Amino acid sequence: MWTEQQREPSRRAAEGSRRRATIHDVAELAGVSRQTVSRAVNDKGEIDPGTKARVLEAVRTLDYRPSRFARGLVQKGTVTAGLVIPDLMNPFFPEVAAGVLEAAEEHGWQVVVWDTRTDVDREREALAVLAHQVDAVVGYLKNDDEVLARHLGGMPLVLLERGPRQTRFAAVGVDADAGLRQGIAHLVRAGHRRIGMLDGDRPVPGARRAAFLAEVRRHGLPVDDSWIVMSDQHSVAGGEAAMDRLLDARPQVTAVFGFNDLIAVGAMRAARRRGRRVPEDLAVLGFDGLALSELVEPALTTLHLDKRRLGRLAVEQVARLRAGEEPLTGPDAWLVPELVIRASA
Repeated sequence: MWTEQQREPSRRAAEGSRRRATIHDVAELAGVSRQTVSRAVNDKGEIDPGTKARVLEAVRTLDYRPSRFARGLVQKGTVTAGLVIPDLMNPFFPEVAAGVLEAAEEHGWQVVVWDTRTDVDREREALAVLAHQVDAVVGYLKNDDEVLARHLGGMPLVLLERGPRQTRFAAVGVDADAGLRQGIAHLVRAGHRRIGMLDGDRPVPGARRAAFLAEVRRHGLPVDDSWIVMSDQHSVAGGEAAMDRLLDARPQVTAVFGFNDLIAVGAMRAARRRGRRVPEDLAVLGFDGLALSELVEPALTTLHLDKRRLGRLAVEQVARLRAGEEPLTGPDAWLVPELVIRASA
């Protein structure tokens, strides 16, 4: 179980906002004027081939990327932020995006949205494109810090729900420990001693799984790998298939925690199809607090996140980085889920 210190987003986040190389740096390293750098980079005007090669070598050495302003793509003063989302079909992420868009509009910023479709290669493509199109990036990014730094240099970068102490960049986190502490305690109070989990974090088990394991062990409940099943998709269908596998492996399970609300709804569908009543035979707990959790039957008990606030906090982090200030850390940059009790558990 994480300590408070471990759960707090890293104070080294400001390191991720180091200064990007400028045209002045390239000119100095190559021993030429700024105008010569501009001609070499944009392949315009007469320039000695040897001089051009020297300039381009300096560009590669410094990882210099011409700003949008230098290339005349935007009017001076316009700020564009890139928002990287893993799956716009999942109703969780449009709510986060709404928070980003609302806060960005208040700052007078524009936002470019990129859906990676949970594909790491598409994520790297997004980074490569956004590096030349935007002034800051906010997003759910799975690539490690070295890859992010290589693509984005000193551009302000804010990671959403990146694990604690796992990044040097600014972040807005979710306190899964606090959420699962509420959720598992509620299930235990209802008399459940055999609780399983449908996980959705690949390829490495994440914060929600770690918090689940910590809490069931704290209550002295039986748990091993056979009580946890991976859902191949963050969807109702993925949750339904995972619940089938859990019931096959652990038919004695009386409660289940779904990685998100979609997976939890799938668990309820699988349980009913197999003759299990919810919540009489199987209690179901979700995570995220989607609007649909109130509409399903029975209504889903869930750990609700203020998704719009998550997006707004990310924009606030960007604003601080652009102003040269330290990013928010600790409780100020950390969302705590709220247990919402409904009929499913």
